[in-house]
Amino acid sequence: MDINEINDQKARRKEELEFLEKIGINPYPYEFNKTHSAIEIISQFRDEEPEKFSKVFVAGRIMTFRRMGKATFCDIQDETGRIQIYFRKNDLGDSYDLLKYLDIGDIIGVEGFVFRTRMGEITVHTQRYEILCKSLTPIPVPKVEEDESGNKIVHDQFTDKEQRYRKRYVDLIVNPDVREIFRKRAKIISFIRNYFDSRGWLEVETPILQPIYGGATARPFITHHNALDIDLYLRIADELYLKRLIVGGFEGVYEISKNFRNEGMDKMHNPEFTALEIYVAYKDYFWVMELVEDLLNSLVTYLYGTEKIVYDNVEIDFKKPFARRKMFDLFKEYIGEDLKNKSEQELLEIGKRLELEFPENASKAKILDEIFSEIVQPNLIQPTFVIDYPIEMSPLAKKHRSEEGLVERFELFVNGFEIANAFSELNDPRDQRSRFEEQARLRAKGDEEAMVIDEDFLNALEVGMPPTGGLGIGIDRLVMLLTNQKSIRDVILFPQMKPENQ
Repeated sequence: MDINEINDQKARRKEELEFLEKIGINPYPYEFNKTHSAIEIISQFRDEEPEKFSKVFVAGRIMTFRRMGKATFCDIQDETGRIQIYFRKNDLGDSYDLLKYLDIGDIIGVEGFVFRTRMGEITVHTQRYEILCKSLTPIPVPKVEEDESGNKIVHDQFTDKEQRYRKRYVDLIVNPDVREIFRKRAKIISFIRNYFDSRGWLEVETPILQPIYGGATARPFITHHNALDIDLYLRIADELYLKRLIVGGFEGVYEISKNFRNEGMDKMHNPEFTALEIYVAYKDYFWVMELVEDLLNSLVTYLYGTEKIVYDNVEIDFKKPFARRKMFDLFKEYIGEDLKNKSEQELLEIGKRLELEFPENASKAKILDEIFSEIVQPNLIQPTFVIDYPIEMSPLAKKHRSEEGLVERFELFVNGFEIANAFSELNDPRDQRSRFEEQARLRAKGDEEAMVIDEDFLNALEVGMPPTGGLGIGIDRLVMLLTNQKSIRDVILFPQMKPENQ
């Protein structure tokens, strides 16, 4: 539909609205006593028991109109699906003539009884109807037809990705599969919450506005508090506040929260995203690995009744236990040489041989991370714990109990992208201060993502934190994986977009 046609339709709809108001009809009433949904009627109606649906009140958006003189059919769509509505001149009298002032996109309420047409379609026979909302802007309406083999062919779909993200309200109306993605997202979050609650761990809330940001290596968003006349930062992670609660005596705390990172946008990154973090006292990263295995295995089985899913035509098996691979073993396997104990310059030369690009003044951690992300990570298709990271890459993780230069950290990779990150948490305040000071040196060299020193957090560690296992899971990426979506924007209702006027 071109812009001229849209403008013509908008002008006509405005005229219809004004006419309805002129004859005393309020096209925006306050309520409607809806009693049944489309799916309730379609799933429960029986021809032998029509009296169970002898009076129903249904409501929804008009998606099709078929006018045939003294009879009219339309389909209305509510949250659960579509149902056919039948209007007859003999039943409705003068109000039947007002149907010509209705359009696709209008929302109506219908009182009537349910029957099955000669074509076999369950339908509501209208005895009274009410205009609940006059739509002034036309919506794109896909047309569906069947070929000779009975296959459905859809025309005029609302498929422009950018417009679908910008106008999610239209996307949800005309693409029912999108609504199912977000229903499943809600089920995933609810399952995780119930899983943790049933084990006695406490859901908490920590500050979004923070005087010192921390818990990850990322650039923050900055805002200003007028009353205090200070700059504050939107949180990049929950970690340091949740660990303060472990210090305070809680033995298991978690948060499902919005985090904000001032970074680029791509199919895996949105500057505003949802993360889960959980910390449990007296546990280590081995225990956390078993927790993640059981959580994800249980979640997949709950959603699909099987331990396997298909993502991008690849079968992924969440059967326990998941593979465990040491990071430096993977480097050796996919690069052909041992990167352990290599200097920053040696790593830089290896990276350049692999035709990788690095930012100016790239640290050893940045170089290793880039080599891993580009060369190793794409090969990790089945659920794989990558364990035992170099200390330079993990400022908040405890030193490995048996291997010098490493920390007790794992990340879970599935289908080539990271799903979870976990540590045996560092609780030695002396070591933590030393790590923060190293981050400060990197920051002074130009690494804007390096951590800042948080003296209050160090003081909390000096008060004393028990051995603790910590875990973070990217909820958006998990939902991508479990709903077979290729972009993070497809699982966020309102993803960040560049303004259209730019």
